[in-house]
Amino acid sequence: MSSILVSKPSELNIDWAQRVVNQHYSNIVVSDVNIVSVDIGTTTRIRVKTKHNAPDIFPEQWFVKLPSTTWRAKIITALPRLLHTEVRFYNEVNGPASIITPRSLGAQSKFGSGATLVLADMTDIDFILGEPSDVLTFAQAASVVEQMANFHAHFWNNIHLDHTYRWLDGPVRRLEDFLGTALAVPLMKRGLRKAGGFVPAKLHSQAVHYARNRKKAMRFLNSAPQTLVHHDCHPGNLFWHKSKPGFLDWQLVRFGEGISDIAYFLSTSLDPKVRREHEVDLITLYAQNLQANGIRDVDVKILLDRYRAHLIYSFEAMILTLGIGGMMSLESNYELISRTVASVLDHDSFARIPI
Repeated sequence: MSSILVSKPSELNIDWAQRVVNQHYSNIVVSDVNIVSVDIGTTTRIRVKTKHNAPDIFPEQWFVKLPSTTWRAKIITALPRLLHTEVRFYNEVNGPASIITPRSLGAQSKFGSGATLVLADMTDIDFILGEPSDVLTFAQAASVVEQMANFHAHFWNNIHLDHTYRWLDGPVRRLEDFLGTALAVPLMKRGLRKAGGFVPAKLHSQAVHYARNRKKAMRFLNSAPQTLVHHDCHPGNLFWHKSKPGFLDWQLVRFGEGISDIAYFLSTSLDPKVRREHEVDLITLYAQNLQANGIRDVDVKILLDRYRAHLIYSFEAMILTLGIGGMMSLESNYELISRTVASVLDHDSFARIPI
């Protein structure tokens, strides 16, 4: 297989596009490539318009992800090889058919040579991309929760997980965990300073105490039945087609507790008033869908208790995103901080972690 690895947008030329197409069809000829847009955050995201002689069978609009060119994002994402993880997800993870993800046109990574992920551009096929600050309705949230339950149930306590997806819990993931612990306190303090009035003063000491004891907290949050989790399911990592959700950005996929995805999703995606009104119903719906998929011994009360504790991570993620900077628009970041602060306060989440 010819290499499709590139390191910068200027390398996305006709020869490169032809190598991408050749992985699927030998009789399609690429005649033109134009870069439509470049967006730099945790990765460098490029929209590309190609021209070839078979648009009816192979997409002409592509979405390309390369390692970020910003130094802050490189520090956070390069060492734990997050884009490499997403490449392996598209190449190796076989989830349930009900879960919609973008069509992969090419995905390669090589240690020391970076990673390149080429997806069909969802905007070219009548899909609506989400934005991080989108506020979802109850009906939309219910649809996402149902799909998450299907995904989690597919991998729930699967005896083959450790063997088939051992790379998700290997040296790279352990390095990410180490960096998360090592940088937790300085990034938490920096994020809290930058957040200003978005975070009440009474949460500051609790948040810093949590950061200082993050390793112990993570052990508690992982002490439950394991499955594969998305770990970054906020509104900006969703897309929609006829009211049905699809899931983007699998860089953080890992072993974890399924309810952690639900906590992250509900606290970032719903207006606090709507969340308060419906979160019990949505967690009950999650439990019912797990049971419908054959998962036994699902206790809604236990799920609710674990949900309340896992809300800490969504708060931490948004504060650290602000502390790092350049990974999300400030407006969206502040909005998601406001939502996650409300969820942590509502459930006294820091008190639920035995640290």
